[in-house]
Amino acid sequence: MKGDIFDAISSDDAFDILRLIAREDQKIAKRIEQIAMEYLRDVDIEDIAFEVYFALDCIEVEEVWNRSGNTRDGYVDPTEMAWQIFEEALYSFRDEVVKYQRLSMYAEAKKYCLGILGGIYRFEKESPSEYKDWAVDAPREYFTQVMKEWKSGQNNPEDVAEVEEFIKKNFAGWG
Repeated sequence: MKGDIFDAISSDDAFDILRLIAREDQKIAKRIEQIAMEYLRDVDIEDIAFEVYFALDCIEVEEVWNRSGNTRDGYVDPTEMAWQIFEEALYSFRDEVVKYQRLSMYAEAKKYCLGILGGIYRFEKESPSEYKDWAVDAPREYFTQVMKEWKSGQNNPEDVAEVEEFIKKNFAGWG
């Protein structure tokens, strides 16, 4: 007896199969695109902020120590490594903003950006992580960097003004 094929294939296999089906039938391709756009529209600022906070708060100070110091290529300063680890934790989130902008989904990109900013801000204000002591200025720097990157991909000055106002109201002193 055959098992459930959906339990047996990987997500990569499923994507390849979906792509093959879409190539075979234009009507199905349009429906897949429609479903994908509906799926991608579901961006919750609070959920993103929580995910960003969690990703940053889970960084262990031991990771900084393990990846810094003397290496065969020279010396890696722990503070520099802490900044690199902070940036690595944000890569996938920042990529999502770019994805939404590339798809001309500017409202969703704005929400995603606000979620990232909220998560960084919350991490700086609330996290008891010992790791924060090694990346002292990283939250503010990356907060500003994420905002600049988002602005560079936006096409609506009203959205930019709205986000700047939101920052002034919700992230005191970080605007």
